[in-house]
Amino acid sequence: MSRIRKIGVFTSGGDAPGMNACIRAVVRTSVFMGLEVVGIRKGYQGMLDSDFWDMDARSVGNIIHLGGTILKTARCLEFQTNEGTEKAFKNLKTKGIDALVAIGGDGTARGAERLSSRFEIPVICIPGTIDNDLYGSDFTLGFDTATNTVIEAIDKIRDTAASHNRLFFVEVMGRDSGCIALRSGIAGGAEAVLLPERETEIDELIEKLSMDAKNKKTSSIVIVAEGDKSGGAYHLAKLVTEKFDFYDVKVTILGHLQRGGSPSSFDRVLASRLGYAAVKGLLSGENRQMVGLRGNSVVMTPLFEALNNTQFKLEKDLMEMVSVLSI
Repeated sequence: MSRIRKIGVFTSGGDAPGMNACIRAVVRTSVFMGLEVVGIRKGYQGMLDSDFWDMDARSVGNIIHLGGTILKTARCLEFQTNEGTEKAFKNLKTKGIDALVAIGGDGTARGAERLSSRFEIPVICIPGTIDNDLYGSDFTLGFDTATNTVIEAIDKIRDTAASHNRLFFVEVMGRDSGCIALRSGIAGGAEAVLLPERETEIDELIEKLSMDAKNKKTSSIVIVAEGDKSGGAYHLAKLVTEKFDFYDVKVTILGHLQRGGSPSSFDRVLASRLGYAAVKGLLSGENRQMVGLRGNSVVMTPLFEALNNTQFKLEKDLMEMVSVLSI
């Protein structure tokens, strides 16, 4: 039998739809397995402040449909110091916490790996980030919901674009990852998609828009990931306006709208599967792992591998399809 008797669960970094569903799964799986479970509010900051919440099955009632995170989230520079990490561990041990489930993105996972490596506290990470930029899982919590939010916005923007012969540059989240931009661009029928992973020359974009105009397109939508190397939607709009005056050019920045909202069915099921698997993994002796979904199977990937693998995640066929389907 595992020595684990009390599990701590926390969310950290940027919030993502599905985090609450995941907390629910961790708590109820732990209770079902006869474990105590402690919620840690505000992530690593909560560890430093001993902001702990003794949870039971009723603590997570009626939250599966909520966006955000009931445990709150925060960024914590102090935890990144040796003194901060040691203080966090001492507070966890004082509370009797034997193992951790960390829900968040790259920074959350790096913090968990550092804490576990220094003090040998078992930890399993669950990828919760709308950017879908962590190795070890085909999809991260919140990505599907965020993409659906963007598609809904594109559909509405296209109505006004078509009514006024306008060209809209729509900027979406994705500082280092173009996953949201690419998927929403395909699903929203965008004329072009600009990504951090691929440099697009302004002349290429103008040539594409010119061809669309010659083919009697009266409106166009260009999706721009915020990390695109061209300089963002406003800068691109300015350059295009200077060289190409066929359209009335407008810019929409979707911003944090993409983080909120009730999680999709896919994100709720994904969150539930990964939360359940994380607790079972800890009880079976797993440590410093990222639990994720590959194909339709839940798998464990060593944290070191997940954090240091830079495998290209954008699907090549989708990247080719953008220009083909937008003629």
